[in-house]
Amino acid sequence: MDRRQARGTDDGGAPELIRAHRVRRPGRLVSAVVVVVLAAMAANALITNPNFRWDVVWLYLRDVTVVRGVGWTLLLTAGAMVIAIVLAVALAIMRRSDNPVMRWVAWVYIWFFRGTPIYTQLVFWGLIGVLYPRLSLGIPFGPEFVTFTTRDVFSAFYAALLGLALNEAAYLSEIVRSGLNSVDVGQSEAARALGMTEPTILRRIVIPQAMRVIVPPTGNETISMLKTTSLVLAVPFTLDLTFVTNAVGNRLFLPVPLLMVAALWYLAITSILMVGQHYLERYYGRGFAGAGGHGGRGGRRTMGRKQQAILAAGTTKEDPFVEFTP
Repeated sequence: MDRRQARGTDDGGAPELIRAHRVRRPGRLVSAVVVVVLAAMAANALITNPNFRWDVVWLYLRDVTVVRGVGWTLLLTAGAMVIAIVLAVALAIMRRSDNPVMRWVAWVYIWFFRGTPIYTQLVFWGLIGVLYPRLSLGIPFGPEFVTFTTRDVFSAFYAALLGLALNEAAYLSEIVRSGLNSVDVGQSEAARALGMTEPTILRRIVIPQAMRVIVPPTGNETISMLKTTSLVLAVPFTLDLTFVTNAVGNRLFLPVPLLMVAALWYLAITSILMVGQHYLERYYGRGFAGAGGHGGRGGRRTMGRKQQAILAAGTTKEDPFVEFTP
């Protein structure tokens, strides 16, 4: 209420002005002071402790071997997520299929890869060349048309990439399925009445709206994948950031400074990924008011006329039920 808003009087004279006072919140000031003091104590403990060897940290933060490890880590993360997203969309569609065979195949895949530890899976993919020295394509129990040596195809990098992607696809498929379920069924029915085919409905109607639900947990999974790449030693793949910094730290007998190097690089990459996730959420949430600020500043004022018309129709869910198991 405007502080100059008038209040009526009994005698019918000039209205009396309301003299509003700002509500005092001493708890905010106290909590802010406590947080600042704790942050200063933490900074002092990090900066003044000579055991962290910040000179070594700064030196190896720009080391060629470490930077190359960052590149391999990013390559593993990006490649695994791309493969996992493609598989996850296929699995989510299979689970929504009317065909019971497709539903069961998707269910068994998700059950198996979610039910076994990622480290165990990576060890298995590292031993694939021992278990199956030679792979072939042909008729089961019959002739073979193409044969090749497993070690020539599945190098350590490809084994790590495949192991990470197959495991991640099982988790992402549940995220995609929850996003597809969040779209109102009526929209598919309306598109079907207009003569659109099922693939077109999925591509142009369902998936664009489901992205609002899919993007936040997928961004979280991408950041998780960035750190999960540190397990590829089980393959063994020895060029990622964690292994490289550990190797340098053991060689110099200075494990703590090199751990700080790895931590700083992971924090920097995570920060960039979180910024990208923020803009992706804003992009896919622009047609929904009150979507945690995703609609952009100003809500409906920043929407286009078409987006406002869609929102006014009331066919989009404001608070879809999100059901997934990360």
